Amino acid sequence: MLNIVLFGPPGAGKGTQSENLIKHYGLAHLSTGDIFRANFKNGTELGLLAKSYMDKGELVPDEVTIKMLENEYDKVPNAKGFIFDGFPRTEAQAAALDKFLERKSTSITKMLALEVDDEELMKRLLERGKSSGRSDDADPAIIRNRINEYNHKTAPLKNYYSKQNKFVSINGIGTVEEIFERLKKSLN
Repeated sequence: MLNIVLFGPPGAGKGTQSENLIKHYGLAHLSTGDIFRANFKNGTELGLLAKSYMDKGELVPDEVTIKMLENEYDKVPNAKGFIFDGFPRTEAQAAALDKFLERKSTSITKMLALEVDDEELMKRLLERGKSSGRSDDADPAIIRNRINEYNHKTAPLKNYYSKQNKFVSINGIGTVEEIFERLKKSLN
């Protein structure tokens, strides 16, 4: 089973490359953002629990997020593998994901990190902001803050997966096709 954590700062191309990897390898997509939204919209017990934390400005506990992931994972019993999008974001979440996958008799295969310098990210996000209508992609101060958040809070996961020999740095500069070829090469 091929289980991938696709990683990178905002604007690195995770969404685009996620779609390419899903199509090419026949993976199921587990996006915590999508899972949260679906649970909120459907008023599930877990969705209401998560919302209770968010309404207080608190982070949703990892156990709640993992339970939501598990529910979605179980909906695709014949998957060839999964691509994890938006999770894990911390070492504690990575450890919780490892334990969850161990219970399913599998593990993370690779953590692929799209590496793009901050100036290129700024350029990409401002360009995306012109067409997407996303306010967080239109304001340079917000973009800088998002990149800083990634660099300080999420980037340390590289060490976690490096210790497991699962971390692969991918040059995220080039055409969509060039970057996708690098991703495929790292998995073969």
